[in-house]
Amino acid sequence: MNPANESRVGRSVDSDHHLFAAGTYKLLALTIGTIGVFGFCNNVVVIILYCKFKRLRTPTNLLLVNISVSDLLVSVIGINFTFAACVQGGWKWSPATCVWDGFSNSLFGIVSIMTLAALAYERYIRVVHAQVVDFPWAWRAMAHIWLYSLAWTGAPLLGWNRYKLEIHRLGCSLDWASKDPNDASFILLFLLACFFVPVGIMIYCYGNILYTVQMLRSIQDLQTVQIIKILRYEKKIAVMFFLMISCFLVCWTPYAVVSMMEAFGRKSMVSPTLAIIPSFFAKSSTFYNPLIYVFMSRKFRRCLSQLLCSRFSWLQRSLKERPLAPVERPIRPIVVSRQYGSRDRPKKRVTFSSSSIVFIITSHDFDQMDVTSKAAESSKVNVIQVRPL
Repeated sequence: MNPANESRVGRSVDSDHHLFAAGTYKLLALTIGTIGVFGFCNNVVVIILYCKFKRLRTPTNLLLVNISVSDLLVSVIGINFTFAACVQGGWKWSPATCVWDGFSNSLFGIVSIMTLAALAYERYIRVVHAQVVDFPWAWRAMAHIWLYSLAWTGAPLLGWNRYKLEIHRLGCSLDWASKDPNDASFILLFLLACFFVPVGIMIYCYGNILYTVQMLRSIQDLQTVQIIKILRYEKKIAVMFFLMISCFLVCWTPYAVVSMMEAFGRKSMVSPTLAIIPSFFAKSSTFYNPLIYVFMSRKFRRCLSQLLCSRFSWLQRSLKERPLAPVERPIRPIVVSRQYGSRDRPKKRVTFSSSSIVFIITSHDFDQMDVTSKAAESSKVNVIQVRPL
């Protein structure tokens, strides 16, 4: 082979490999690293609060914890490979690692959106039909969500579509660009079952919730204090979940649109730059849900404040209990009893030092109070020393 041709091939491969400039890779690494750190910390806080405080252990909050678990797994598993790819300037791992990256990100993303649909349905039957769900219902819902997600993300592992490197070469996902009828049918059903159906459930449930609350407010006979409080609570909870769903759609809709463009449009329609922005935007959904829980839910705010205050007081207590350097200080009397009548009663003096409290009882007014001196030994002095707890 001609060395000149070989060098040209090497340069072309290198240019194909590095799709972005070095500064762009650093910016992408900083962005995805920040998303991973905040997503990990925020979701860990939510899980700790749920496990520590019994008043947070409700069926609704159990579904919220299910979202936190899936987002935490994305922060731990899904973002790490993309971050390392940004640092290294491209994907450096084996095809098996690519399959695992695409499978895990798809699985945890579907779990999140299906759990949001379950939360919308739980609010719907609570507000519209006045039915309260229990823990068995929540556990069954979580089991069905994970099995449903595993079914759709496991199908590419069995030959119905596949996981491959995305066009930006910083992560793996489904083969959106394949024009094979088998792959195209899976992409169509996948988008329908894992995006449009749950979004339709959310829109239907929250539309009915808002309509019901508005109708109840219009009935004057029900405007009692209890009903008003219930309506305010339900409206606040509905607003919190509606905000969660809105943020989720804002983050995931661009990725779904770009994926459909790649699947059903021309190959040149989607560039690496156009593909990487929605991908990172979708991964940012891992850290904003805990912020919504904390700022919109009074119980979560109170429990978080209690947790932080307890940790801060523990730190202060540990600093106080830390032994200080010994300092020799003289014993000073602070309470002196007086003589009553003609009878001489024993004099009692209470003194304190830096390490203990000393009760000194003497029968003479002018006995020396220095317990370490020989004069104290010769006089009639009773010394009781009590160390503080």
